[in-house]
Amino acid sequence: MAFFWSFPSVPLLGLLSLFLTTTLPPPSNAALITTTNLRFRKPSTITVNVPVFREAPAFRNGETCGSPSIDRIHVAMTLDASYLRGTMAAVLSILQHSTCPENVVFHFLYVRNEPEVFSSIKSTFPYLNFNVYRFDSRRVLGLISKSIRQALDQPLNYARIYLADILPVDIKRLIYLDSDLVMVDDIVKLWGVDLNDKVLAAPEYCHANFTNYFTDAFWYDPVLSRTFEGRKPCYFNTGVMVVDMNKWRRGKYIQKVEYWMVVQKNKRIYQLGSLPSFLLVLAGNIEPVHHRWNQHGLGGDNIEGKCRSLHPGPISLLHWSGKGKPWLRLDSRKPCNVDHLWAPYDLYRPSKHSFEE
Repeated sequence: MAFFWSFPSVPLLGLLSLFLTTTLPPPSNAALITTTNLRFRKPSTITVNVPVFREAPAFRNGETCGSPSIDRIHVAMTLDASYLRGTMAAVLSILQHSTCPENVVFHFLYVRNEPEVFSSIKSTFPYLNFNVYRFDSRRVLGLISKSIRQALDQPLNYARIYLADILPVDIKRLIYLDSDLVMVDDIVKLWGVDLNDKVLAAPEYCHANFTNYFTDAFWYDPVLSRTFEGRKPCYFNTGVMVVDMNKWRRGKYIQKVEYWMVVQKNKRIYQLGSLPSFLLVLAGNIEPVHHRWNQHGLGGDNIEGKCRSLHPGPISLLHWSGKGKPWLRLDSRKPCNVDHLWAPYDLYRPSKHSFEE
């Protein structure tokens, strides 16, 4: 069952960037959750300890923006207590650098019914236009295989596969973003990329050793190893994607990705959560986006999470994919240099990494 919680946006004041200069339950099952009485029908609620955040500044559209009710930019993210601090920073960064922040509509997907998390979003961003939907984890519990990092095995990590089933059908285009990133450029630029009749656009990394993303059981299998014939597959990171929702539905991409999850359950062909199933279906057949839109890997590898430096070139989005998360490393007083680029967007109240400093 999907739940839907909606808040309108109202015009307010924008901020300038401080540090960086950019060089399946279908929607018919959705039920409204109101803010007046915070009634949650089901599932049963879970009480969690949620960090306290400062209220974010308010942001107003520029003079060149169209109508917030018509020229909308739809952004989907996942939402849970463990990554809430990252989500808050990501949302703030998007609004702060947007020319038309009132046109951005956020769609948050959750698994556990945590009212404190929902209320925290509302109190931190009182004027944010956002909806909240429940992702039914039963859709993937029988399909998830153990990966090299426990965080990659969580059902919410697979929710991106089912966005076209969960979100309203009138959403034609969508930007999906992970919660461990900050945007330092205007999101309208990413929104406006030409998909060139492809179902998905994302930065491609053709220099990466593509064979490393699959096991010997895959490459030595006479049938499976021919999967990429006729394609020039390149690695892409599923933490930043622009998706044509209609093409995703019509092309039955949910079923295509699930097929490979079933294969993985029976024959260990990869080790990295939901990512390889996307590669098997789409690698070599997406629209490439400039690398500036996903400076990924800042969280290090998936085992140790060691520090990494920025890649050369212009940057529009910083992404702490990997084991190391900037808020955890900052709190441990053992931050990497790149973590200080995330700190200005941290709204965590007790944190000493704030805009005022």
